[in-house]
Amino acid sequence: MTTERFGIIKFRGQDATVLGPDLKAGQKAPEFTVQGQDWAPFAGLAKTEGKVRIIAAVPSLDTDVCDRETRRFNTEAAALGKDIAILVISTDLPYAQKRWCGAAGVDQVTVLSDHMAVDFGAKYGTLIKEGRVLRRAVFVVDRSGKLTYVAYMPALGEEPNYAEVLAAAKAALG
Repeated sequence: MTTERFGIIKFRGQDATVLGPDLKAGQKAPEFTVQGQDWAPFAGLAKTEGKVRIIAAVPSLDTDVCDRETRRFNTEAAALGKDIAILVISTDLPYAQKRWCGAAGVDQVTVLSDHMAVDFGAKYGTLIKEGRVLRRAVFVVDRSGKLTYVAYMPALGEEPNYAEVLAAAKAALG
């Protein structure tokens, strides 16, 4: 049974229920399966094995803050090199994500959908039950699969501290 926590975030101005536990740095990152833009299953950690991962959970690419965050990570990705994989996950449908990425020119990060089974959202404590969207959070997972950085944004409209996230990812390279 999935943990339900009420009132830790607001959705559309009302207290909402978050499903799943809040993870902490030092824990083993849970494996999760989401869908690629071609609807194929994507095992998040297995598919990026051997790399440091920045995993950003966002409510919807079609909102200003998520658009800005995803574009920022896309820009930063080129400077980080091939040893760091950036995954951006939302519950948007894969074909909507594909359309958005094409229109936005986003091609350096991997944009994935948790729409089908919300496996990521439930395991990473980001699924908002009332809206079936993800709350904003960022995770850094090292090459061995350990969480080295975890940040849950206190409000859906709040962006992550990009400098902290990037520093944590670089530090995880060893």
